[in-house]
Amino acid sequence: MASKNFDRALACLLKHEGGYTNHPSDPGGPTNFGITIADYRKFVKRDATAADVKAMRVEQAKVIYRARYWDALACDDLPAGVDYAVFDYGVNSGIGRSGKVLRRLLGLADATHGVTDDVIAAARATDASRLVEAICDERLRFLKSLKTWGVFGNGWGRRVAEVKAAALAMASPPAIAPPPAPRVVQPVSNQPAASGLFDALLAALAAAFKRT
Repeated sequence: MASKNFDRALACLLKHEGGYTNHPSDPGGPTNFGITIADYRKFVKRDATAADVKAMRVEQAKVIYRARYWDALACDDLPAGVDYAVFDYGVNSGIGRSGKVLRRLLGLADATHGVTDDVIAAARATDASRLVEAICDERLRFLKSLKTWGVFGNGWGRRVAEVKAAALAMASPPAIAPPPAPRVVQPVSNQPAASGLFDALLAALAAAFKRT
């Protein structure tokens, strides 16, 4: 099934991921466009180095995001907005956690993170905006519990807030106002009104009687 929201969601995600980083407090190690060296080795080059990650092209990152996160979480089949919230959460904290949170919030068992047919059906039967809010609120609580919150907390908190806002916009697109009703123009008659005709007839009759 072709994605209806992948490109839009990826564009939003890349605004947060930025370019190359290799922060000592980041367990992902060398990372570019949000793609860690482990994922780059899995999908592109098995013996990749930090230099390879730094030279990564955005087209390569897009392919990895599609396979590693979007397709793995069945985002094509989720409601708009929910797909982006789940996708971004999966990139930031792992598809295992993202998928389990989605299942849990829908009242389904979370022993697995799989986004199965029952998960998709439940998501489609749920108000998308409320589900987006629940996902993002849980995500923020989780991030605040991490020991690295003191290092990355400001950026993480801002990202979750921006993801929530964008996902809610996707879930509730602005209504399109109906076109204005056509203006009805009454035809203008070239004939005098009926009362005017009657008055003219009376005047003509009166003049005729005067002549006789």
